Amino acid sequence: MHPMLRRLDDLATHLATRPDAVALLGLGSAGVDHDRLDDHSDLDFFLVVADGAVARYAEDIDWLGAPCPVAYSFANERNGRKARYADGIFVEYAIFTVAELARLPFTGARVVWQRPDAPPGLADAGAPAGAPTPYDTVEFHLNEALTNLYVGLHRELRGERLTAARFIQTYAVDRALALLRLTTPAAHRRDPFDPSRRVEQAYPPEVLPLAELVPGYRHNRAAARAMLHWLESRFPVDPAIGEPIRDLLAR
Repeated sequence: MHPMLRRLDDLATHLATRPDAVALLGLGSAGVDHDRLDDHSDLDFFLVVADGAVARYAEDIDWLGAPCPVAYSFANERNGRKARYADGIFVEYAIFTVAELARLPFTGARVVWQRPDAPPGLADAGAPAGAPTPYDTVEFHLNEALTNLYVGLHRELRGERLTAARFIQTYAVDRALALLRLTTPAAHRRDPFDPSRRVEQAYPPEVLPLAELVPGYRHNRAAARAMLHWLESRFPVDPAIGEPIRDLLAR
């Protein structure tokens, strides 16, 4: 058994002794797809507790340290923390009641442990993750990418290089990933919360030339030029936005 899965099992053994603990759900690579676990994985989980117990579990982490001492931790949201065990296992977790869990978007959860009287179907209780919106279309993502380039190049010309890099090398690339999702089959498990996960496994450089699209802080113009070429080689680009982008690249 992978040490991270064993850590969850040991944590569950302790939680089973607490009457206000309801369930422990593994998420991400600790969820149903736990075959993805490797030496670089972190351990994501939800702890489900009784009504009125969330604050107590969020503020007092003695339960977290039951399997192994906690060397480092901090609250990263109202009901959750990131922490590192003394043996190097890094965890990120959040705590909810059953009712709160039902309002969360999540997918791929695995029940590590639950009380015998816990409600059924906790791993499937959440709202659908990554549900499509009316704007999840090729037209939308294409034009978002183009306007990201346009705004980013203007900021580059103003000397605002960092925000330019975000528009050109992050936001536009995110839209490129969405375009690939809609138009190109990929034999990989997509992460509905972070589309950048595992894209290197899914798309070879000739399909997604990331080294050209994300060359770094000093190379916003080159990145914008590469992105415009990538978009134009795959989709019809309206000259009313394509030409202004070329004009900015020429300055």
